[in-house]
Amino acid sequence: MSMEFGWWARDAENRPFQVRVIIFGGDPTWSRKQGHHQPWEPYGPPTDEDWDHLLAEARRRLPRRLLSTKQFEAIKRLRPG
Repeated sequence: MSMEFGWWARDAENRPFQVRVIIFGGDPTWSRKQGHHQPWEPYGPPTDEDWDHLLAEARRRLPRRLLSTKQFEAIKRLRPG
């Protein structure tokens, strides 16, 4: 299972940055990028808000069948705690 999710967020100085989560082999890889020509850098540890956003992005894909219910449940199990 290989899936990619992404969204925009804001840092403490209210500057926008892009968050990307790639799930491959059951392991999420979180990265961020703050600018069009900047490289992706590791992001983390993800907050509860980040996990909520990831689950919301995954839930949006369910009705369009871009993600199966089984894959969605696997993503929910990845969340620590």
